[in-house]
Amino acid sequence: MDVPRVTAEEAQRLMKRGHAYLDVRTPAEFAAGHVPGARNVPVFEQDPYGRMVPNIRFVEIVEHSLGREQAIITGCQMGGRSLRAAAMLRAAGFTKVVDLRGGLKGECDALGRVTYPGWETLGLPMTAETATGDDYAAMKQAADRAGGRG
Repeated sequence: MDVPRVTAEEAQRLMKRGHAYLDVRTPAEFAAGHVPGARNVPVFEQDPYGRMVPNIRFVEIVEHSLGREQAIITGCQMGGRSLRAAAMLRAAGFTKVVDLRGGLKGECDALGRVTYPGWETLGLPMTAETATGDDYAAMKQAADRAGGRG
């Protein structure tokens, strides 16, 4: 399934029109800095052995937190995880999902040179501040309560 991709500048315009920015990086990456107003639900999580594995509750938590009708921009560090996350959401029936091409840092070649700029590389605003309830722990806990898990 094709996922529409947008530039960082277009993502910024879409957010002003009501799109939610969904940061699909790990909670630690999110805490280190993210797009202002972003919400965090990682598409991959660390298992007890330290390996990164798919977050099997990703779609469930996004649906509970944002709803299927919310227009969403997925974003990550360089664009790979968020593209996968956007495809997962679209396959689950979310129709208003686009992906931030290049993520925060930009797409890079084999030598680490930026070949397509990302949000941060273009100098767009970043923050370490998180609104109450927009971090992964709070979003997961709310989904747990709604689903009778906690």
